[in-house]
Amino acid sequence: MLHTVCSGRRATGESVEQIRPDLIVPTGKRKGQNPGLASIYRALAEHERAQTYPEAVNQAHADSCHQH
Repeated sequence: MLHTVCSGRRATGESVEQIRPDLIVPTGKRKGQNPGLASIYRALAEHERAQTYPEAVNQAHADSCHQH
């Protein structure tokens, strides 16, 4: 969901710094806090990769699930 919100708002010209205060970490030790800028950029990059190369992302996920 993070990547969906960010990519939509980025498309309208907002910067990650402007979007960050509206995002909240839902779980983990940072629950209730704003995510770090690096986390936001990483989520956006992963989303872009998944949109550009969906077969490769699906295969990598399948491979990692079968290794356990």
